Amino acid sequence: MTAGNSPQVGTPASMRQLNQRVVLERLRSRGEATRPQIAADTGLSKPTVGQALLDLEQDGLVRTAGRTFSGQGRSAVVYEIDPAAGHVVGIDIGRQSIRVAVADLSGTVVARLDAANRCRSATALVRTVRKTADKAIESAGLNRSDIVATVVGTPGVPDSKAATLHRAPNLPGWERKGLLNELDAALGPGLVVENDANLSAVGEQHAGVARGARVFVCVTVGTGIGMGIVVDGKLFRGANGAAGEVAYLPYGWPSTDGHASEQPFRGLMEAAAAARSVVEVAVEAGLSDVLSAREVFTLAREGEPRAVRAVEQEAEKLAFLVCSVAAVLDPELVVLSGGIGSNADLLAEPMRRALSHTTPLCPRIVAGELGEDAVLTGAIATALDTARDVVFERRGS
Repeated sequence: MTAGNSPQVGTPASMRQLNQRVVLERLRSRGEATRPQIAADTGLSKPTVGQALLDLEQDGLVRTAGRTFSGQGRSAVVYEIDPAAGHVVGIDIGRQSIRVAVADLSGTVVARLDAANRCRSATALVRTVRKTADKAIESAGLNRSDIVATVVGTPGVPDSKAATLHRAPNLPGWERKGLLNELDAALGPGLVVENDANLSAVGEQHAGVARGARVFVCVTVGTGIGMGIVVDGKLFRGANGAAGEVAYLPYGWPSTDGHASEQPFRGLMEAAAAARSVVEVAVEAGLSDVLSAREVFTLAREGEPRAVRAVEQEAEKLAFLVCSVAAVLDPELVVLSGGIGSNADLLAEPMRRALSHTTPLCPRIVAGELGEDAVLTGAIATALDTARDVVFERRGS
């Protein structure tokens, strides 16, 4: 629907659209219902609800889901959102892997595809992301024209003016100007690019451990370190989209030898507490054969004392991060996510001990429920927020 043929405010056509939105939102938020149930829940009259359902059904946004029988009298038709009215794509771009999911308007994933990220340039990565997305869409039996919205989660801070991403050092070439335009050209209109830690927070809020939390943070610890912030139930990005870039929290000070230092390639906190540091600490302790943080945590879980100490040092560093964040945001919940953060069973208790000696502000520390799917879940949830409005505006066209 274009601006030229949109109904004017206060006209019967605009009221009709408003009633349709109310009915549609009732079915989205609370599930299938009969006409009398919708009328009771929305305050609209039964004839108004009936007309709205008729319009929505004709436009392919609502469908019948059977009939309900209760006691004496006639049965009632049950209505539900038609999930096939549109589809969305969520994409998680990480240093090691690319994950793509296709979902219908109910949020049900109808196709999923994971691919290794072996790309050494931004051009190759954009091409691989496009190819993986196309394969996932095809496996769902859809065409690209069926996709209403696409959301990409990636390290870095999107800058729409320069069409680039800032602070994404772990993806080669990912900070070059014009990159967002390349992604838009590859993945089509309706593209939204969002920081991956932000989407992890949205995912945990939507379908994970943070459901119902009003103020919380999701700390992702893996190849890098990031944090998504939710305040009053909404994602908080800050003035320039960089809220939660905790990789740049001070943790010690770099030597400048009396000269002005250049802008750091990696943040001090990230250098101290990301995956590479865990391996370095373990090697210094004598575990010379370990090659990854995953191996260190596996050994710690088996009781290897040097690995246990390396994990405890990691927990103390992360406690420093939580202490800093708690003093500013006072979150009710700290969700640990990412490859390292997923080891909350080993990290949470030593983090609490370190915090107890540092600050009276000790928020609850928990493991994320979604694991490696947190970013993808957040991407799908974000895409659906956009897609449902787009589908409503396009109806009948």
